[in-house]
Amino acid sequence: MATTGTVDPALNKEYTNATTHQDHAVQNGQNLTQEQRPRYDYGGNPLARLNTGDSARFAAFGGEFQPGLYRPTTERKFANPAPLGLSAFALTTFVLSLINCGTRGLTEPNIVVSLAFGYGGLVQLLAGMWEMAVGNTFGATALSSYGGFWLSLAIVLTPGGFQIVAAYEADTAGANDFQNAFGFFLLGWWLFTTILLVCTLRSTVAFFFLFFTLDLAFLMLAISHLKAVNGKPNIPLEKAGGVFGLLAAFAAWYNALAGIADDSNSFFVIPVAHFPWSVKGRERRASRKTERETV
Repeated sequence: MATTGTVDPALNKEYTNATTHQDHAVQNGQNLTQEQRPRYDYGGNPLARLNTGDSARFAAFGGEFQPGLYRPTTERKFANPAPLGLSAFALTTFVLSLINCGTRGLTEPNIVVSLAFGYGGLVQLLAGMWEMAVGNTFGATALSSYGGFWLSLAIVLTPGGFQIVAAYEADTAGANDFQNAFGFFLLGWWLFTTILLVCTLRSTVAFFFLFFTLDLAFLMLAISHLKAVNGKPNIPLEKAGGVFGLLAAFAAWYNALAGIADDSNSFFVIPVAHFPWSVKGRERRASRKTERETV
């Protein structure tokens, strides 16, 4: 959200808009002369998606749900929807993960149905649609998809509503049919999360950690159901999935706080730790190198 008045650049969520970045362009040889190009370069990667000109300026930031360079938001007419989607995801994941860990002896996830329909599902889906409105393809894809995940999970878990679990408990069904089917369901979400994880490798540690732990949570839970015995999931693997889910929930809340806190409402900036190989990391190394050369 834009603010008026003079603002300390150091409080501007660790990014500046003083320069224009060109992601991939120089690395792939697009702006180099024939003499400057390495011998192995033949004009750049024709499959690379290039960000040139003013198409991307701010460094990756999990508080905006942006894994790469993105356009300035000072003239944006909408508020930042990312913290809302992250918070909806975090709370729903937090509650379900506590149950997966067997906290206080709980084993039935029925309480999650309300959250999965109302907050993690509907609210997160709406946040994803608003991400589409502000032009964030990654945020729209991730938040809308995970909103759909929670809605679909709520449909599965609704007692007596859709009869999905009951259909796998018929006389002709095997003891582990539902567990295997639910394992396939979670395995698909693990694959999808892995795709998103790849897109965060050049972002920030906080943003990457969110998808890394979520990816492991889906994997552990999927295997726990696929290795079910007598219709019950593998307890150690399910608890491991719950632990990674809790880490993902806290990481989502952390990124949400980073997106909400700014110079207008906070005395400090939430550190998100850019990777050394990210655009922001390369800028800092180049700046330090220039300072050493001028001393």
